[in-house]
Amino acid sequence: MGKRKYPPELRERAMRLYRQAEPKPVIAHLADQLGVHREALRNWIRQDQADHGERVVLPTSAMLEENRQLARENAELKRINEIMRATSAYFAQEFDPTRRRS
Repeated sequence: MGKRKYPPELRERAMRLYRQAEPKPVIAHLADQLGVHREALRNWIRQDQADHGERVVLPTSAMLEENRQLARENAELKRINEIMRATSAYFAQEFDPTRRRS
């Protein structure tokens, strides 16, 4: 995962301000106040809503982390399978009884 542009504390503060505000502030205005990019704040709000069950079309942060972990495990298993396949082919060739010995 790459370096995050904004510290987690800023994101938490932004979400707290957004959730507590009544009426809900305009995202562009709040983003300008906090010094963050508008789309970053919009994405944070969407993810926060998904995490709180308010936006069911988006996966929660826990689901996203689980998917990342499964993708890493899958890549490792594919790498191991390739090694096993190559090793199996090597030994099959070495111990083939129909192969002519020199």
